[in-house]
Amino acid sequence: MAQHILNQRPISRRPISRLCRNGFFLLPLVLLVLLGVVLPWLGSPLLYNTSSSSSYPPSLSYWREYSLTQATKFVAKNGSTVIVCTVSYPFLPFLNNWLISVSRQNHQENVLVIAEDYATLYKVNEKWPGHAVLIPPALGSQTAQHFGSKGFFKFTSRRPQHLLDILELGYNVMYNDVDMVWLQDPFQYLEGSHDAYFMDDLTKIKPLNHSHGLPPPNRKGATYICSCMIFLRPTNGAKLLMNKWIEELGTLFWAKPKEGNDQPAFNWALNKTAHEVDVYLLPQTAFPSGGLYFTNETWVKETKGKHAIIHNNYIIGYNEKMKRFRDYGLWLVDDHAVESPLGKLQ
Repeated sequence: MAQHILNQRPISRRPISRLCRNGFFLLPLVLLVLLGVVLPWLGSPLLYNTSSSSSYPPSLSYWREYSLTQATKFVAKNGSTVIVCTVSYPFLPFLNNWLISVSRQNHQENVLVIAEDYATLYKVNEKWPGHAVLIPPALGSQTAQHFGSKGFFKFTSRRPQHLLDILELGYNVMYNDVDMVWLQDPFQYLEGSHDAYFMDDLTKIKPLNHSHGLPPPNRKGATYICSCMIFLRPTNGAKLLMNKWIEELGTLFWAKPKEGNDQPAFNWALNKTAHEVDVYLLPQTAFPSGGLYFTNETWVKETKGKHAIIHNNYIIGYNEKMKRFRDYGLWLVDDHAVESPLGKLQ
């Protein structure tokens, strides 16, 4: 009897031993949970909220101090590319429409909205924290600026500086106007390792195997490349192009103060740096101008399934653009707002 008792394992030691064995298997599980919960927050701007208030969501003053460096690091955390658009408050519905199409191609997390006014900055970051930044000075937020207006020029003329700043941070950058809709993933068309990629803004139909070089200038010595969709690598050539664009904008402003957009200056910059910058003209079938896509039904049918980004240009007016998108089944906000990171905007 005494020997039997001596041979028994003490009861108090049994749970400890079992706990050690179970703990050995539980430890990796605990580590996985911690990694899954903590690591995604390490890149979040909310982790670095240095405002006086520690409440959530971050205070408005925090977003006012949120820098381009912070924002690009946040949105590019899963890669080396930032997808940029510039938006003023009246165009938030167009931003939402564009975002739905970008989300369908699974690239929404790399989007950075450069807000041109504080109302846009606060609204986007309220709905989608960290994805909007404002680079002072802020513009007015009450009026939608139309193509050709002084306000539109002031709005778009800041674009090359924004792009240059992102290039200087070491990121690839894709710029889009928000009156665009993605039908396919545009990144599949960025062949090679060129400095700059862009689309032609002409309505004339090109051969399917057209050249991808800079088109020859017209009689006035200029090309007609659209500044609405640009992809740039952080190379010396791309930075040279942006600096030249900024320089040409300054010249244009003083020579033609009534000029209402930044596209002529972009084309002059392209032509003046043609021998120093490695450029790539994107295929017209995938990146048609609005003047071609919305007016040539035959061409659209013949190239069906090849379109990547549709630009709603060659039309002036906020309501006119929205109506045309609706007419062609490209106004996605009404029925698919839940697919946008911003959800339904009130």
